[in-house]
Amino acid sequence: MIMKKYIAFIAIALLTTSCLKEYPKGQLTEDEAYQSAADIERNCVGDLYNYIGSGNVSEGLMGTERGVYDFNSLTTDEQMIPVRGGDWEDGGFWNRLYNHTWKPTETELNDTWNYLYKVIGLANRSLNIIEKHRSTLTDAQYQAYTAEVKSIRAMFYFYTMDLFGRITMDDDLILLDRSKAYQRIIADLQASLPYLSAEASNHEGEMYGRVTKGVVYFLLAKLALNAEIYMDDNWTDGNHLDGKEITIQVGEKKLNAWEATIAYCDSLETRQPYYQLESDYQTNFSVYNENSKENIFTIPMNNYQNTNRFKYIFRSIHYAHASAIGMDAENGTCATISTMKAYGITEDDPNHRTTTPDNRLAINFFIDTVYDRGNLVNDGYGHALVYHPMEVTEDLTGSVYEKIAGARMRKYEIDYTALDDHKVQNNDIVLYRLADAILMKAEALVRNGQNGDNELNRIRDRVGMPHIAATLDNILNERLLELMWEGWRRNDLIRFGKYTSHYNDRINAIDDTTGFTTVFPIPYDVLQLHKGWTQNYGYK
Repeated sequence: MIMKKYIAFIAIALLTTSCLKEYPKGQLTEDEAYQSAADIERNCVGDLYNYIGSGNVSEGLMGTERGVYDFNSLTTDEQMIPVRGGDWEDGGFWNRLYNHTWKPTETELNDTWNYLYKVIGLANRSLNIIEKHRSTLTDAQYQAYTAEVKSIRAMFYFYTMDLFGRITMDDDLILLDRSKAYQRIIADLQASLPYLSAEASNHEGEMYGRVTKGVVYFLLAKLALNAEIYMDDNWTDGNHLDGKEITIQVGEKKLNAWEATIAYCDSLETRQPYYQLESDYQTNFSVYNENSKENIFTIPMNNYQNTNRFKYIFRSIHYAHASAIGMDAENGTCATISTMKAYGITEDDPNHRTTTPDNRLAINFFIDTVYDRGNLVNDGYGHALVYHPMEVTEDLTGSVYEKIAGARMRKYEIDYTALDDHKVQNNDIVLYRLADAILMKAEALVRNGQNGDNELNRIRDRVGMPHIAATLDNILNERLLELMWEGWRRNDLIRFGKYTSHYNDRINAIDDTTGFTTVFPIPYDVLQLHKGWTQNYGYK
């Protein structure tokens, strides 16, 4: 019998209590599994990266469905899944996301909470094992492995806090106020930063797909930019601190939230590995995008050595379109009318035949008449397949546009060698990239009373769009144009105070005048297991 230490937190899988386990013949004992530094790095650090992406429903930070990405995207003005006749009703789930009428009993919320805490629990387990076998490691190895694991854990705390507001971070299972969790996440990332690798995470090599300094600079910038939100413990009373009044220690300096954002964004370009904007926007999403100088953190993908999935093109395009590519599809997700208007499409010219839209339109969407490799795609009924971007409604049942309404996801170059209906592609999934950080800096400059024109127009220059003034409204709009399909829209709209708004094609949204839906409810099943916890504001 070998004692294996786990920390077992009920419902949230924080693995930290001990249990006895008898090892089957041929299976390594703990002592055998952690005999060397290489063993510890592989089994305590490397193993955690199996959970950044996933092939399972409600798991993975991006690539799968009914989890982190969908809660951050399909609840916004960016994209939607309309009911298409007998397709996509799904018990009203997608409609509840879109209209902010979700309930604490949503299975998907519970599963997402459990996924996030599963990874947090595995990180805690890794830290315990690293500590137990510290004598096997040099001081440098111990510091590096501990820092990397703590950074992964902090990343998952960030996503949990961003979604659910109040979270637990300790063995006593106390539900922390959001501001306390926020400050601890920043402290963990800052403490880990000196010991992390300075290599690029998105390039093939030892640090490929791993948390490095650049990843943490990006996370710290994102945390600082959202300081007004995360330091607010009652998000329904209409009051919050001003970013200029929130202090964040950056190195030897005490900076306000906006200054800290600027400092961390600058670090991405001025410190190794010196991230750069790609001259071609599409390079970041090409089939072999691991050579991008702009992508900061990605989920590695490979046709033959990967269990991660990228399901969003499969979920979006029409069946006939998919058939032309050589795959199946679900004919679901599309852009909203609000998004199309932001890209320059008008009601009078729905297929942009006379207007000049944003140059990223054709990169980010399939719209109008569909071609594949230069060949016209047939809709299956003897006609050309045409997507109609301005005909979207929440329920298309019975409409002549039922199966063809809405601009469909493009962005990622089609990999014609992809497997499993294009869900197993060679394009790495982009989580963080420099263009986002440059737009974060523009916003922080403006919020700090400075000028962000240069930063905003660096992004527009790259895609051949004319210069505009860096107002907050223009920056928010540019973030939609630049970061479409990348999972940041909810975060942005909350920060700009527009997440609960009604708009073109969301007229049935809940009338949320307090902002309670900016945070999701603590899942019902979790509350049942923790009787001392209380539900988030506005939910019953």
